[in-house]
Amino acid sequence: MKVVIAISGASGATLGLKALNSLPEWVEKHLIVSEHAHVVLEKENGVILHHNEDIGASIASGSFGADAMMIIPCSMNTLAKVSCGIADNLTTRAASVMIKENKKLLLAPREMPFSAIALENMLKLSRLGVTIAPPVMAYYSEQINLDAMENFMIGKWFDLLEIENNLYKRWGSDA
Repeated sequence: MKVVIAISGASGATLGLKALNSLPEWVEKHLIVSEHAHVVLEKENGVILHHNEDIGASIASGSFGADAMMIIPCSMNTLAKVSCGIADNLTTRAASVMIKENKKLLLAPREMPFSAIALENMLKLSRLGVTIAPPVMAYYSEQINLDAMENFMIGKWFDLLEIENNLYKRWGSDA
């Protein structure tokens, strides 16, 4: 399985990195980082990553064969571009490819509250088969710290993409 994770410029870029690192070893992993995410990562973690300007990268092609893509976090700018079919960087181009190839695409919009425009963009994408899954915690999984909360969200995202995991306590489970 090939999975692409893109990190856009919304706060919480470390959540995208944690999702990448939580993928099972057997998954082929590809990472895209926007220019604004670089800034956020550098401010929040001091991480230096690849640029988003390489629109000719292999993952920008349908023949590459990515099985799934997650944009975690997804800025409102990226959400709007994907919704309108604007493919002006590697993230939006790869997302466009996922839509045209009918592959799994998950967006984790990270802003609150959502404007009417953002909600309309989410509805449009949802109708195209894109999964809209903001980072929302649930209390039944008995999250006791930030790490457990993040594991819950990442586990739910993996569930939506049919990636087996045991990152969180499931409803009705004692484990």
